[in-house]
Amino acid sequence: MDYLIELSKGLAVLMQPDILPYLIGGYLIGTFFGAVPGLTSMLAIALLLPLTYSLDITAALVACAAIFMAGMCSGSITATTINIPGAPASMMTAIEGYPMQQRGEGAKALGHAALASMIGGALGAIMLMVMAPLATEAALLIRTPGKFSLIAFALIVIVISQRGAISKGLVATTLGVMVATVGIDVMQPVTRFTFGTGVLMQGIDIMPLVIGAFAVSELLVQSQNRASRTVEVDAIKASVIRRRDFIPPWHEVREIGVYRYVKTAIIGYSVGVLPGAGGSMAAFVAYAESMRSSRHPEKYGKGSVEGIAAAEGANNAMCSGAFVPMLSFGIPGDPTTAIVLGVLVINGLQPGPQFLDSQLALVAPMFMALLVAALVMVPLTLYVLGPWFVRIVSIRRDVLYASIAVLALVGCYVATYSIFQMGLALVFGVLAFLLRRQGYPVACLLLGFVLGPSLEEYCRRSLSLSDGNPLIFLTSPDSLFFLALTGVFYYFMVVRKPEARQHA
Repeated sequence: MDYLIELSKGLAVLMQPDILPYLIGGYLIGTFFGAVPGLTSMLAIALLLPLTYSLDITAALVACAAIFMAGMCSGSITATTINIPGAPASMMTAIEGYPMQQRGEGAKALGHAALASMIGGALGAIMLMVMAPLATEAALLIRTPGKFSLIAFALIVIVISQRGAISKGLVATTLGVMVATVGIDVMQPVTRFTFGTGVLMQGIDIMPLVIGAFAVSELLVQSQNRASRTVEVDAIKASVIRRRDFIPPWHEVREIGVYRYVKTAIIGYSVGVLPGAGGSMAAFVAYAESMRSSRHPEKYGKGSVEGIAAAEGANNAMCSGAFVPMLSFGIPGDPTTAIVLGVLVINGLQPGPQFLDSQLALVAPMFMALLVAALVMVPLTLYVLGPWFVRIVSIRRDVLYASIAVLALVGCYVATYSIFQMGLALVFGVLAFLLRRQGYPVACLLLGFVLGPSLEEYCRRSLSLSDGNPLIFLTSPDSLFFLALTGVFYYFMVVRKPEARQHA
């Protein structure tokens, strides 16, 4: 009962005049970054990160939640109209949305995408509120060896989820863990890998890593594109959209069915709970399941509204699912929640098993922001501003990315007041750029950096409890469970998957 009261208070806080603008502004910013190809909600939150030093923590979390939800659903705009997904999670939407655009049904496709995003996002937020206390209680049962095995499970799943680039994902994750070891030892008051310099004694801050890996590296990637605009103006002019066309026909909504909307939301939420899975995997799994169970699988790939509903419902439900491991265990569900974790850490908060009990009043407005963003902001924004959002992608590249460069570097300096940390942002930007050119996933670098200290701490604590005997990870029931779960995931994602492809 107390939990429901706190959630209702969270809604009241969200509606306050000093908090509500952050929801609206965050959603509009997320929509812009999600719709423009090359930009993502992750980059938007990364640019917001320096501002969290001066923002109220509640306002910062509300803005992050709104950006996350908006960036996930707005990728469908350009995916449908010009066949360029604004976000990676909208790739499956482009497969079905663009054929509808070619038939003159682009607005209807966007309407179906918005409806599915609204339902999936709302159901995901509700499942988050219901399941979060249960996840917290489960987290209290996990002891120190189990915590190590859980983090190891998260890192391994993150690596093996990099389809076709597992070895490169391993290298990037290991590099992130290595960077996290710089500074004071997690168990003893001694410095490591400081190279005799005092500026590294406190370790490497998350700020330069995030700004460098996602903002600076993206600028370097985009600098190789000689086009003056992100999307040619002629392609935009060919997309004629009227507001009334966004409303999907009722008979098509009935054909999709309540069961499909709910099923895809559950799939997306469940995939989001898995560390490192992300919106792309959620959309793909839900899309494949929808095609398998559809009465008309022959329509898929040719403009199926079922496919659009499945992909968009799942990737928006994933947003809420990704918060579960982050709040309960301090393990980010995806790179975006890893940056949100940075927002909490910057403000002196460390998520864990008792975090919701002690800080529910703080995160309740964020939960409600996810729900309100899905139920209200998604349909309202698309209906009112949809035609204009299609045209924002034609903005000049030099103006867009010059502005991002200034925001990134100035924000990094203002957050840390350190020329050295700002220089580190440039170093990590160049490093991330080189890694991306060779196909190394930069997200693994960030997640390895975030989870590395906890992995080391729980490993050394466990060995201390057992006098250095590594068998403690096999004799502890919770640790053994996560090790077995790791083996199951490895079998189905690495061993069995290639066999299925070979038979096909």
